[in-house]
Amino acid sequence: MMKLRPYQAELVQKIKLSMVRGHRHIVAVLGCGGGKSVIQAAIAKSATDKGNRVLFLVHRRELCDQIERTFTSMGVNMALCQIGMVQTVTRRIAKIPEPAVILQDEAHHALSRTYRRIYDAFCGAYLLGFTATPQRMNEGGLGDVFDDLVESVSTEWLIQNHYLSPYEYYGVTLADTKGLHTRHGDYVKEELAELMEQHVIYGDTVKNWKRYADGKQTIVYCASIAASKETAAAFRSIGVQAVHLDGATPKRERERAVQSFRDGTIQVICNVDLFGEGFDVPDCEAVVLLRPTKSLTLHIQQSMRSMRFKPGKTAVILDHVGNYLRHGLPDDKREWTLKTKKRKTKNEIRVRTCPNCYAVLRATATKCPQCGAELKQAQTEQDQKVKDMLLQKISRQPYDSYHKCRTWDQLELFRKAKKYKFAWSLHKAVELQIPIPSKYMYMLYRMGMRA
Repeated sequence: MMKLRPYQAELVQKIKLSMVRGHRHIVAVLGCGGGKSVIQAAIAKSATDKGNRVLFLVHRRELCDQIERTFTSMGVNMALCQIGMVQTVTRRIAKIPEPAVILQDEAHHALSRTYRRIYDAFCGAYLLGFTATPQRMNEGGLGDVFDDLVESVSTEWLIQNHYLSPYEYYGVTLADTKGLHTRHGDYVKEELAELMEQHVIYGDTVKNWKRYADGKQTIVYCASIAASKETAAAFRSIGVQAVHLDGATPKRERERAVQSFRDGTIQVICNVDLFGEGFDVPDCEAVVLLRPTKSLTLHIQQSMRSMRFKPGKTAVILDHVGNYLRHGLPDDKREWTLKTKKRKTKNEIRVRTCPNCYAVLRATATKCPQCGAELKQAQTEQDQKVKDMLLQKISRQPYDSYHKCRTWDQLELFRKAKKYKFAWSLHKAVELQIPIPSKYMYMLYRMGMRA
């Protein structure tokens, strides 16, 4: 039986104290790689040792076997513990014995109707949820379901105390997501796939990997099946063993690929949203992000997949889509709450600017009514200019002060991180005497400024 780490045991005690104080629906927060499944197993064992029934909910079938192995190794009485996929449990509610405790993995899904149907059916049970990000797709807290939130140690603490590996983060903004719509808190997949197929240059993916992560066991997150297959082919073209996997890949084929990855015979796995929530791939040393997302949860799950601890290891994260500008770095300090954020009004007007005549247009416009410019074509031509760009190492500097910026690219990264207008970069470049790209000089003159 595996022994709990001190911080894991402390989190179990916090949960028990919350229960003593009268809370019945509790969400526990612990970063990716902190060992949530071991904590869940310890709680399940404590419950089954007292003769209480436990229901453990997962949202993917592949996770059931993984959880059962952990629970069995921890001594949970599986005769009193049922592990089920939420969709299956929902259909069979009437046949499931009343549990005393419901454990929910990836509790940021708790607001969905399927989960809430289960909670309502077993309203007398304690509900204990676990997640690294207690919010649903950036839309707010989980207060509609949980009545208490308990936190464990931070990701930064886990790194400093050698429970997670340190990392190096490299990124540039290669995808402009301004024109994308959202559905269920994230970008519409069809629009996302189209964007990435227009903007991502697969040669750059391989080039940057060779520069920063050559030889490392790598997982690549892509926006579409076509993009994933093409990326895997690009790696194979330079002699790197790479495969594509997605949700439709047969189970046995996926298992063989993952085992080959662990053995080192396959070095790169390209996938579409497969190795995210709950999947444990401890041999991963690097991740490549080719999928922009508005979901902090998804960003954390994917970017930290390479940070499982190994002595002497430094994980590498290659962000080709600027997700760090939207969500920050994996070990940034974040304040969590059960409160729900206010939604933006649906009648909010979205606009864009014509790159040719600077007329203000609706965000959905594909042609400028003033000058006739084809907007999509102009955007594509502009993006082709960055196809040879190398990723830059990203740290918290220069984000604490623009005075630390030394190049135009650093100023632009700072501006985008702070969501300032483009003119800000021009003003600060003049102030700091930073050279401005020649293509923007005419804007400087229009503003009556001198470089």
